[in-house]
Order: sequence, then structure tokens, then C-alpha cells
Amino acid sequence: MAANWNELQQWQPLAAQMLVNSLSKSRVAHAYLFEGARGTGKKDMAVFLAQGLFCLRPDEGVPCMGCDHCQRIKSGNHPDVHLLEPDGLSIKKDQIKALQEEFSKSGVESRRKVYILTFADKMTSQAANSLLKFLEEPHPSTTAILITEQMHQMLPTILSRCQHVPFQSLAPVLFKERLIEQGVHPTMAALLGKLTNQEEEAIRLSTDEWFVQGRKIMLKLYEVLKIHPFEAMTRLQSEFLPHFKEKDQIELSLDLFLHIYKDLLYIQTDKLDHLSYPDQLEVFQKDALQTSTKQLSVQLTTILEAKRKLHQNMNTQLLMEQLMLKLQGGSALV
Repeated sequence: MAANWNELQQWQPLAAQMLVNSLSKSRVAHAYLFEGARGTGKKDMAVFLAQGLFCLRPDEGVPCMGCDHCQRIKSGNHPDVHLLEPDGLSIKKDQIKALQEEFSKSGVESRRKVYILTFADKMTSQAANSLLKFLEEPHPSTTAILITEQMHQMLPTILSRCQHVPFQSLAPVLFKERLIEQGVHPTMAALLGKLTNQEEEAIRLSTDEWFVQGRKIMLKLYEVLKIHPFEAMTRLQSEFLPHFKEKDQIELSLDLFLHIYKDLLYIQTDKLDHLSYPDQLEVFQKDALQTSTKQLSVQLTTILEAKRKLHQNMNTQLLMEQLMLKLQGGSALV
């Protein structure tokens, strides 16, 4: 996860700048709602904001990260910064009540207090109503940071009392770099950066033998389709269908296929840093020279149309057979 200002600024520039401006001008809101998909750095930014509020040596709103307060907040050991997470499947009323009692006391080391509420959408109705009273009558120098992936599941009255800070999904190139830092092989990180923006899922898939084998099957299917289109039908029966069985697995296979053809387009437009299959560069370069941009556009549209038909519960075997024929012929599904 992000550990310093430069990384946060790179990953979430709008959110980072908004919060630093508030810190530097001493215009911090009493409550924030950090909203966005999992893996977008919301909790990191909450810690950053808390550090900015307590830091002994801030530089134009940016915490130093090195003072005693910054270090203890980072390690979760600051007495005036409280992290509240679901107890089991939900955040319960008793947890909010205990938080209110804690915040009715004076700060241990300063007048300021901060609480970070993760998965705020998982509050029970009783907990949400208790928190609402807390937000309606905020204690002086208290800052609330609510974190959610499902803003629409929260009470509108709570949302109206928070400053909304949206978090965007990480750009695939940045996410790829993040995965490589976590030990994922660069070749696999390039593809996973396109398939998901959730770090835990990406790391799991990178060592999942089913996924690794699925990637090989789709690359082989692509190769066979170029040379022996009718053999592709045979491989559908012998390799593809036994491996990709569930609907979500079929959808993943279509995404794997889609990124093969996108790579050809990236090569034609000299965007090699965008490749999902960098280990196939030599092969794909030859293919890109023999394929027109117009044909690639049709093939990409064909795969996207197959994804749409999949969600309409079309028979998966028939769907894939049609896809093989249309891709080879260079025309879209009808």
C-alpha cells in the first residue's frame, strides 16, 4: 500500500491534492466519506490525513512521515486515532456507542481526535442512526473518516453530513508497478493490471494454476485460429470447455482473448508499455504487421459482443463456436 505523499499523489491526485489543500489552509471538514473500489488507497489516504492533523513538522499540509506522531499513526498505536472495523459481518451499535464514549473524553496527547470507520456501508441500522447523532453534533477538533465501496447502501442523512472524496481505480500501468513491488512476475502483472484493480485478487490469481493454465489455453487458441480455424473448434471441445466451465470463467476467458487483440492494436500504435502479454511481443509484432487496424477493430467488437451475449444466457458452446468463426472471418457477431 502507499506509504508516502509522492505515491498517494500519483495514485489519487485529485483526492490527495484536495486533502493537502484543506490541511495547509486549516479547513479540514469534521467528516469525510472516502468512496471507491477496493484497492484504490482509501485507507492509506485516511492514515495520511490523520498524520497531517497530528504531524509535528508538516510542510504546506504534507505530513513529514518521520515524527513521533506520524510513525505511531502509521503503526496504529496513536491514542487519539481510532480505527473501527466490522465486528464479524457488520458494524454494530455497541461499537459506535463505545466510540462515542471514548470521544467524549479529552484527547490523550492533544485536543484533537480522529476516527476511521472502514466498510461504513456495513453498519447495522441501529449503528447508522447512532453515528448520525454523532455526526449531527460533532465534538470540537474531532474528524471522522468513513470508508466505503458501496456508498448507495448508506443513509442519505449520513452522506449529506460528510465531504465526499471519490477514489478512482488505479491506472493499469500504475497497478502493474504496484503488483511487481508485491512480488508478482512482471509478465503476469501486466495482464492482471488489466483484469482487476484489487490487489489481493491479483496476487491470488498470479499463483493460481487454473488461471495460469487458462492464459496458456487462450494464447494457444489464438495461435491455432490464425493457421487452422477449424482446428480451433476441436480445441474448444478438448481444452477450452473442460477448463472454462462456469459463466464467470467464460467471461474471464473472453477478457483474456480481448487483451490479445488489444495488444496487436497497441503494437500498431507504438504503445508497448500498455501490453498485456509482453512475453508474446515478438509473435504479436509479426501478426500486427499482417493485420489492418480496421480488422482489429471488428475483432475487438466481436469479442465484446460475445460478452454481451454471454450475459443474455446464450449457450456457451454455441457462443464460442460462433466467436471462432467470426474472428477468423473478421466480421462481428449477428
